[in-house]
Amino acid sequence: MTIYEGYRFVCEALSNIYDQREAGNIAVMVMEKITGLGKMDRMLHKNQILTEEQEAPLTHYTALLIQHRPVQYVLGEAWFYGIPLYVDENVLIPRPETEELVEWVVRDERRRLQVTGYREQVTGYRLQGAGGRPAILDIGTGSGCIAIALKRNIPESEVYAIDISNEALAVARKNAHSQQCPVQFFNMDFLNTGQSKGLPQLNIIVSNPPYIPQKDKADMYKNVLDFEPHTALFVEDNNPLIFYSAIADFAVQHLQPDGCIYTEIHETMGEAVKNIFIQKGFTHIIVRKDMQGKDRMIKAAKAN
Repeated sequence: MTIYEGYRFVCEALSNIYDQREAGNIAVMVMEKITGLGKMDRMLHKNQILTEEQEAPLTHYTALLIQHRPVQYVLGEAWFYGIPLYVDENVLIPRPETEELVEWVVRDERRRLQVTGYREQVTGYRLQGAGGRPAILDIGTGSGCIAIALKRNIPESEVYAIDISNEALAVARKNAHSQQCPVQFFNMDFLNTGQSKGLPQLNIIVSNPPYIPQKDKADMYKNVLDFEPHTALFVEDNNPLIFYSAIADFAVQHLQPDGCIYTEIHETMGEAVKNIFIQKGFTHIIVRKDMQGKDRMIKAAKAN
């Protein structure tokens, strides 16, 4: 079997599960993993014969993929903000809209710190991390993608990350170690205020919390519903904003004046989340659309 034939093999196997474009994208990821070659090199060497050591995982990966298992779990890898991360079924697969959220934080913080470092502080911005660094908390870290990307791109920051799942934290710690990113991880139920009150004072709070109502399960794809961790996805129908209320209450106590909250939101809940932050006294609240034109993230600042 050649490299091109391997690509076609995966595409055809997935043709009854995904549309042509999605099947092709998955096949590209599989072939890149198996061959270690980029797109151009695979095109130049499309008639190169796959070795037995390459054909075996190709067959194995395809058998898993036709069960609707996400390709990122099959390959044990997902790219996020230019960083290769290990992922398994204990953590959510990082999404492009979460990259947009990280980009928002990075741009704002670089502007605030004037790029040159935390010593050139903006007037009134009280830095709380060790050594006077900006202190950042990632709530519900999962794979660690947000925390690691922020530490990589705001290296002068002190980054903390929490999750209720020890299994997720094992993945996050593995990723932080492989990326040589010093992030402080804690096992914690954020909704338990007795646990969260021990966290430090912060300059930035970031979160992609659970926000999908249970009633929406019927509309979700099988590869998400059957494999991704439900505790990281779903909230009860009668209290879909529970995490945003908890984040707002926590930020009242732990966020420094002029500090900011950045969170992802359900596309239908922008105004509702905005109202929670307004009621808690936050200002300069911005609801931002993602690349698909949907309300998917929000920023709120704590008054000085």
